[in-house]
Amino acid sequence: MNAAVDRTSEPVAPLSGIRVLEIGAFMAAPFGTMQLADLGADVIKVENPDGGDPVRLIGPYVAGQSSPFARLNRNKRSIALDIKAERGKRVLRQLLATVDVLVENLRPGALSRLGYDYETVREINPRIIYVSASGWGQDGPLATLPGLDIMAQARSGLMSITGSPQGDPVKVGVPICDLVSGLYVAMAVLGALRARDSAGTGQYVDVSLFESGVSFAIWEAGRYFATGEVAKPLGSAHQSTAPYQAIRTADGWVTLGAVTPTTWAGLCQAFDLTGLLDDPRYQDAHERHGHRGTLIPAIEAVTSQRKTDDVIAALESAGVPCAPIANTAQVFNDRHLNQRGFFWDAPHPVMGEVRQIGSPMRFSATPAVRGAAGPLLGADTEAVLAECGFAPATIDELIGAGVVAVPPGSGSAEAGKDTTAGDTPA
Repeated sequence: MNAAVDRTSEPVAPLSGIRVLEIGAFMAAPFGTMQLADLGADVIKVENPDGGDPVRLIGPYVAGQSSPFARLNRNKRSIALDIKAERGKRVLRQLLATVDVLVENLRPGALSRLGYDYETVREINPRIIYVSASGWGQDGPLATLPGLDIMAQARSGLMSITGSPQGDPVKVGVPICDLVSGLYVAMAVLGALRARDSAGTGQYVDVSLFESGVSFAIWEAGRYFATGEVAKPLGSAHQSTAPYQAIRTADGWVTLGAVTPTTWAGLCQAFDLTGLLDDPRYQDAHERHGHRGTLIPAIEAVTSQRKTDDVIAALESAGVPCAPIANTAQVFNDRHLNQRGFFWDAPHPVMGEVRQIGSPMRFSATPAVRGAAGPLLGADTEAVLAECGFAPATIDELIGAGVVAVPPGSGSAEAGKDTTAGDTPA
């Protein structure tokens, strides 16, 4: 075969052939399924025909479309389906029979009340992996309460250790519990798929924002379970070692981590602080942590007289891990990230090219997918229904009844499609 047309050597995405149905909104489920879509899964996003995912209403807008939505839902397809309508439920049933994975983050019990609890869905599709993401989990005394990221950050203890000592409560700058629960969703799907390879059947997975947040408390758990000490906010400082924090310069801040004997010596030599090397208060990282009150001012007495670039150059020359504190504009124009091709542009039918944050997962043989930006509401309704066996005439009827929706100007009848094919009841 001519090598120029041989497709057998083209990379296949890791999850190519896996089909995922997402019934989600906002962050946790959509962020998790975005990871799966990046890995090549065919992710079908089920949205309410009346407005779709609420993130579509969150600006800023470009050409009338939500900029955040276009990034959070890249590489996915959208079907606008009223899953509360009786005919919509039947459509959903047929969809569920075709997929490998269902990911949902509705309120616990919401899908069950519609007749789609795990046991029911398993009867439809014994191989399905059914993942529920929620604020507090599917059971327990908090299960029925609404749970947003900030509540999970609060109850998980993250807010109690974030910010400055004696400062007001502060959450992590990004919705960290939402995002990490999405990552756990994706990781759980991969584990369940692997288990299905052996057992032949799917399973149910329960992921909560609350427990996702608590899972980060490695240092805090180590200290509390060993000594009973309750962690407190330390600003940018490390929980157990020093110096490892932001340090003031003449024109800003730098972060540094001089916690090994070599890097500690390098720091002292870079700033003519070699007298600290013989000070018993600073003999090791543990002692330095306990004497941060005198150590950090001693370091800043030097660094605060020098500009950030100068401090960074001195630390790098001494082999001390360090970095300036960048703002988002600097990050999104970072030379290193751009040289590595981290950012990329995804096409969108209305917005044009939409700059995307890349996937941190870099595969040597099966690279992450770089497809399209988040779809228009219902952009793939007809295609997905046709794949499930619905005839064009039935699809048009469902559109007319408001059970499903397509973007304005589309629809099989308007496009002049053949409506004489066989039918699948719905």
